Amino acid sequence: MNSDTTGSGTSPIATMKVKDTSIDMPVRSGTIGPDVIDVGKLYKESGCFNYDPGFTSTANCSSKITYIDGDKGILLHGGYPIGQLAEQSNFIEVCYLLLNGELPTQTQYTEFEEAITRHTMVHEQMSRFFTGFRRDAHPMAIMCGVVGALSAFYHDSTDINDPEQRTIAARRLIAKMPTIAAMAYKYSAGQPFIYPRNDLDYTSNFLQMCFAVPCEPYTVDPVIARALDRIFILHADHEQNASTSTVRLAGSSGANPFACIAAGIACLWGPAHGGANEAALNMLTEIGSVERIPEYVKKAKDKTSGFRLMGFGHRVYKNYDPRATVMQKTCHEVLDSLGIRDEPLLAVAMELERIALEDEYFVEKKLYPNIDFYSGITLRAIGFPVEMFTVLFAVARTVGWVAQWKEMIEDPEQRIGRPRQLYIGNEPRELVAREKRG
Repeated sequence: MNSDTTGSGTSPIATMKVKDTSIDMPVRSGTIGPDVIDVGKLYKESGCFNYDPGFTSTANCSSKITYIDGDKGILLHGGYPIGQLAEQSNFIEVCYLLLNGELPTQTQYTEFEEAITRHTMVHEQMSRFFTGFRRDAHPMAIMCGVVGALSAFYHDSTDINDPEQRTIAARRLIAKMPTIAAMAYKYSAGQPFIYPRNDLDYTSNFLQMCFAVPCEPYTVDPVIARALDRIFILHADHEQNASTSTVRLAGSSGANPFACIAAGIACLWGPAHGGANEAALNMLTEIGSVERIPEYVKKAKDKTSGFRLMGFGHRVYKNYDPRATVMQKTCHEVLDSLGIRDEPLLAVAMELERIALEDEYFVEKKLYPNIDFYSGITLRAIGFPVEMFTVLFAVARTVGWVAQWKEMIEDPEQRIGRPRQLYIGNEPRELVAREKRG
């Protein structure tokens, strides 16, 4: 295949030769980032499909929401660097940005925050829905079921062709996800549900719904609230990852937004996706002390050991994860605020980070610490059990899923997703009667 320009003022094309047929395909350019080759007519003109397991070299849509340059360690939302948003903004403002493409004015922010606040309560009948789950049900299993059931309670916002209903559904999902997540946590802990409070901000409200009890007042620690708000910002969207692609694929069929987000939650539950911070924390716990690090580093370098250092490297980032820098600072702030200065897992984490940044093996393979490396320690220090880690991820990522779903519905190029395959099964054959089969 080669790329060429057909003439002055015209778009570049890529020419692919398949057997004796040459196919000219347009090359499309984004604002920044790599160009894409439009292979839409490849099958029609050559009889061949494009083969790309995992879609790692395939752009499945055009989007204005998030940009990632993994080689340079860049993550932008609406053009704004993730570090600036995490340090200078808040989660509600980032939600507005992802949904609308611009940061809000003060008037827009006030209206949006008020709308989210007024939507945080869930239908009272939903509290009975939780009693259908076993007490020891995993919170993510509960999240899948309850979020999927939202369409049965809020059927006045499921018409995807109505812009107003799309907006209402988006705001409802962002507002109610923390309430549902807190209810899942309370249910698993055997404690009564705590209603949301309209006088608290988004993250503080979530913390009080998780950790308050009816028998005594609960005061939100502002350092903890700010740390969790940053964590939500850092996880809000990450381009076309597995769960986001799942939401888009489900939505391409015309499914209602609540069902699409439930599909995203189910995908996120996979340990290779949303469970990475839990895996990183479990690894640090297994290592236990700084003295044992050399033993595990040696195992990590041995391909036959089967051991992997969790929280290092990233499928997209081939440089330092830009979210990890903010997460490292946030982790220290939380531990200092809570007086956990001698946290042994932090000592292990810091030494592992030093080795990863200096050791030739890790540098050569670009196994830099990622966001999951620090977030598990931080969430555990705040008081969340490990089974809630992925739930918190889902709370944060809901806005990204909703924004991507909304963009897909409004995209004139949108079609129902229908990947093809390379068939490697049997050739056509005749059915033989059962009694005659050998």
